Order: sequence, then C-alpha cells, then structure tokens
Amino acid sequence: MQIQDVKLAVIGLGYVGLPLAVEFGKKRSVLGFDINGRRIAELKGGRDHTLEISTEELAEATHLQFSSEGEQLAQANVFIVTVPTPIDEFKKPDLTPLVRASETIGRVLKRGDVVIYESTVYPGATEEECVPVLERMSGLRFNEDFFAGYSPERINPGDKEHRVANIKKVTSGSTPEIADLVDDIYKEIIVAGTHKAPSIRVAEAAKVIENTQRDVNIALINELALIFNKLGIDTEAVLKAAGTKWNFLPFRPGLVGGHCIGVDPYYLTHKAQAIGYHPEIILAGRRLNDSMGSYVVSQLVKAMTKRCIQVQGSKVLVMGLAFKENCPDLRNTRVVDIVRELGEYSIDVDVYDPWVGAEEAVHEYDIKLVEQPAAGGYDAIILAVGHKQFLEMGAKAIRALGKPEHVLYDLKYSLAVEESDLRL
Repeated sequence: MQIQDVKLAVIGLGYVGLPLAVEFGKKRSVLGFDINGRRIAELKGGRDHTLEISTEELAEATHLQFSSEGEQLAQANVFIVTVPTPIDEFKKPDLTPLVRASETIGRVLKRGDVVIYESTVYPGATEEECVPVLERMSGLRFNEDFFAGYSPERINPGDKEHRVANIKKVTSGSTPEIADLVDDIYKEIIVAGTHKAPSIRVAEAAKVIENTQRDVNIALINELALIFNKLGIDTEAVLKAAGTKWNFLPFRPGLVGGHCIGVDPYYLTHKAQAIGYHPEIILAGRRLNDSMGSYVVSQLVKAMTKRCIQVQGSKVLVMGLAFKENCPDLRNTRVVDIVRELGEYSIDVDVYDPWVGAEEAVHEYDIKLVEQPAAGGYDAIILAVGHKQFLEMGAKAIRALGKPEHVLYDLKYSLAVEESDLRL
C-alpha cells in the first residue's frame, strides 16, 4: 500500500481519537467511528463535551465524517484504534474495549489492510491479544493478508499547548514496510516529527514506562511529604529550595489519577508478573499513591479534632472532582477516594466542580454535584483540584464558604502558605 492509497478510519472518538481524527480530517478523508450514538450526534452537531476540540476546529476538519455504523468501516483500509484501556476493580488490565474494537474491525478487514493501535497496553499485547481477534473474525492471516502497527497516544487532556500535532510521535509496524507506511501516515499531521521504533513491542514498552516513571517519581515526593509533615516542615518550601539545583526534577505531591499515570503501571506489572518477575519499586509507588486519599482525610480529621469541630455529622466541601485542573475528565479521578473516606467518618460531603458534567458524575461515581456551595455552611473545605475558577476566587472567597470555625486544606498548593490551614 502506498500513502496515497490510504483510506483512514479512527475507532474511538474520546480524548485521544477525536483530536487525531480532526487533524487527519484537515488533510484527507477520514471516517470517525464510535459505538456511542449520542457522541456521534454531538460531534455532527459541532460540539465536543470533552472540550479538547472547539466548534471552530471541528469545522476546519472538512474531510472528516462521523458514524456509529460498523459496516461503514468497510470503506477504510487503515484503521487507527484509540479506545480506552482501563483497569478493573482488582487493578488488572481490562482489554475488553480493545478486544471489541478488534472484533468490529475484523468483521470488515480485507487483504492488504493495516490496523494501528494507539491504546496503552503492556509489551506484546497487540500481537498476542489483538491480532488473534482480527484473524479469528476475518479469517485472514497476520503479516500475510493484513498487517498491524502501534503508535502510542500522548494526549494530555486539558493541555492547550501540547497537542497531538506538536507532540513527537512514536511509530512502529509489524514489518519494515508497514513500519515505513505507519510512519509516513503520521508524518502528514505531526509537525513535531516521529520516532520509528524497531518493533511494536518496543513502542508498547516505551509508552507504558513513560507514565510509570512519572508515577514512581510522584510517589517519592508523596512519601517525602508524609515525612516532612511529621517533622513540621512545609513540603513546598523544601521543594522550592531543592529546585534551585539545575537537575532537580519539579514534581509535586498529590493525588495520582487520570487515564494514564494511575493506570499504566498496572499494565507493566501485570506483564512482569505473568513472566515470573515481581516488580517491587513500581508496585510500592502504586500502593503509596493510591493511599493518598486516605492520608488527606486523616490529616483533615486530626485538624478538625484539634479545633474541637465535631467530625461525625459535620459538613465538608470538596472543591474539584476532575482528575486534573481545567478539564472535565473524570477517568480514574482519585478525588473520589477522599469523598468515600469522608463518608466513612459519617461526614456530609458536598462536591463542587464547574468543569464536570453533573450527569457524568452521577453515572461514573454516584456523586451528585452541588451547583453552588452555600456560603458559611462548611466545617471544612478541601481544595482538591486547582481549577482556574478556584484560583480566581482567592482564599478570602473560599473561606467565606466555611463556618466561622473551619479548616481549609489546600491540596494543590493553590494558595499562599499562610492562607490555608493544611497542605500536603
């Protein structure tokens, strides 16, 4: 297949797939496919509820069409899969969306077609898990009748500076010729350039360690915060001082959620354990980061008790539910750990987040958001996410939401040190 013969389809139009489809849709004919009919209707109407793509950007993708009808995929010969790869309740990889997407493609797969996966997986998953599904559904043989590629996504939700076109792209293919084709396809839209990995497994491994490295680094800083809190030392002051050295990495303590950092390490550790190796540092970092919600609540309860604020039956406001600032993304948000832990103390919790859709909060976590917090109504306030609206409020307006005697916990270092009662 030559680059001019490529007929492209993007399967999965979420935070990863839509920006990719839009970029390609500015240059060539693309079919954007998603099984969610409501999502397709929304995009046809020129709206993206994830806020990754504006109405104007959607209009610029003049060659992009949308569909939720699987048979329409038959018109494509190169398929890019951008579906989620979450973990289940036991912290094990859940490849169900990936398998179902592969089944959908397998039904229309033809000789000479290429399937490129972008979803985060463990090394070997593309060829060990996805390719057999394609073979079973199509009756075709891998690397004889059809081919595969892997080009890991690097989308950062809510980031308007680092976007799909200006983030360097790792590419790979199941044969040298397909690797060249995959690389050429992405070069059409990636102005930052590409890096062609020597194999699909190398590209898969590169993706999964990017966020594992960040996770371990944040775990170290979280542990340092626990130590400094016991010593009565302000963690941010320590990090600012250490940060004056040129090679000190600027990580900050906090909750570790989202679709990548809090998930990807489990894909790597799953594969490591499957081959008989028990990872220690990675899993230790995961345990520590997953425990931070409970730690935050324990610190808050201690502070309330010292001020003689009745904990049981108290009212606490949690400001922010999204996994990061200025973004409606709720995937794997660890703010829910705080909300649930507060409930264990029989505390009445209000959650306020102007970025998050109320229906989605109920659907994903059974959390009913408050439209506007009541002034003077809270025994404690946790500033959990650094949304710009919260920063613009400032400490005085945030404290006005509390009762005359209350505790303000600044989880994100959004306020000056003297403006809050607690910080990580």
